[in-house]
Amino acid sequence: MTVDIKTHEPESTAMRFEVLSSALKEGTSTAARVGRLTFPGRRPIDTPNFIAVTSRGTLPHVTPDNISKHLQVSGAYFSLEDFVEKSQQNLSRPPPIFSAPTSTNHPTPLYSFTGTPSHITTILAARRLPAVPSPIGNSTKSISIFTNTGFQNLSTTEYLSAISTLKPDIAIPLADLTNNSPPGTSPTSKRALRMAERTDEWIVDWFTSPLSTSTSTFAPVLPIPYPIQWEYLSRLAEDYLPTNQLSGLAIHDPDIIPDLSSHQPTLLSLPLLSLSNPSNPHLILRHIGLGTDLFTLPLTNAVSDAGIALDFTFPAPAPGSSPLPLGIDLSLLSFSTSVSPLSESCKCYACASHYKSYIHHLLQAREMLGWTLLQIHNHATLSNFFTGIQKSIKMGTFEQDRQHFSRVYDAEMPAGVGERPRMRGYQYKSQGGEENAGKKKNKPAWQKELAPSEEEGIKAGEATTT
Repeated sequence: MTVDIKTHEPESTAMRFEVLSSALKEGTSTAARVGRLTFPGRRPIDTPNFIAVTSRGTLPHVTPDNISKHLQVSGAYFSLEDFVEKSQQNLSRPPPIFSAPTSTNHPTPLYSFTGTPSHITTILAARRLPAVPSPIGNSTKSISIFTNTGFQNLSTTEYLSAISTLKPDIAIPLADLTNNSPPGTSPTSKRALRMAERTDEWIVDWFTSPLSTSTSTFAPVLPIPYPIQWEYLSRLAEDYLPTNQLSGLAIHDPDIIPDLSSHQPTLLSLPLLSLSNPSNPHLILRHIGLGTDLFTLPLTNAVSDAGIALDFTFPAPAPGSSPLPLGIDLSLLSFSTSVSPLSESCKCYACASHYKSYIHHLLQAREMLGWTLLQIHNHATLSNFFTGIQKSIKMGTFEQDRQHFSRVYDAEMPAGVGERPRMRGYQYKSQGGEENAGKKKNKPAWQKELAPSEEEGIKAGEATTT
């Protein structure tokens, strides 16, 4: 059964969020929901939906004019560390973005410097997604960020100053995350408690500092158990929600949402932004079932870089004899003569104008247009995916459609065997050089030319070893 409910509407900010319908059933504490997030002058964001993740201030492979022409992106995630240089230690020499001129089409320095279309909602955080592991770690008053010239500390005061200058639509305060832990590991209970205590202290500093009324705050929810951060979350619900200072939650692990529903239900009146980086649409659907409204999806950039064209719809088609792939690898030789679009059901510019064989050729030739067309198609596929989810929730069939989707499609994305575009510095691991030796995704562009005698000697040695 679908019910209509109204939710919290901040008065002190320009943001407005309304839950239009929810699939909540009797005996359950969380459910998928449809809502709308609006900012004056920006394109409304119908939720559930996704936010584009930028790299160095822009969406990879797509220029701002093509974003307006060919993409349905309504929001973009930026990281401050993309704009800070190590030579500007402690921001004593402000980065150029701070002094970027503004205009009607680019109303704040963030819009002006990045060329972001004015209809797109901007989200600014300290670190990019996924964050590069830091060997330095955080302190009581700062976090470690990875700039284009190395690691440095960013204090709470400096970050607040940057937010006040750049004026994003949504700002995510600092959180004490374990950015130096190996992927998939959980912090110790002692470390988790320190994470909660520091984040609690930083949020107090945040809300006691003057911020632009045009910037809404989405407070971070840490990826640790609820009992460890209950005091911090209680402060959000009791001190900052009633005063309309808190506009949303930036959740690092959506599995905490049922605990919020049980212990801090008033917080669920806010829009929930996931920073969890799900690796496939099955996880996205699971998190939507918990009540997540918005997703930052680095996955989109990753699959485009890998030469993969997403190919799934929601609701899913009728099942076949075997699971359908979630995407196709355009680098495979089998697509060299294909004269069909990337997806028969997709109406994006890439599918309407080009064949698989052409994009395969572009990837083989390492022409940047290949990755541009993949970005356009993959964003269109995800936009249609979330539109289908919204309709399913409104019709009250989301859970059945989600189960059907899991039966029809593969569990994981294809890996992609083709060469990626030139990798950026932050895409390499900052730790564990030995374990990464010999495992680079792309072959070197240049290498020493061997004399015929040297080459014959190497071949003879390889034959002997074999």
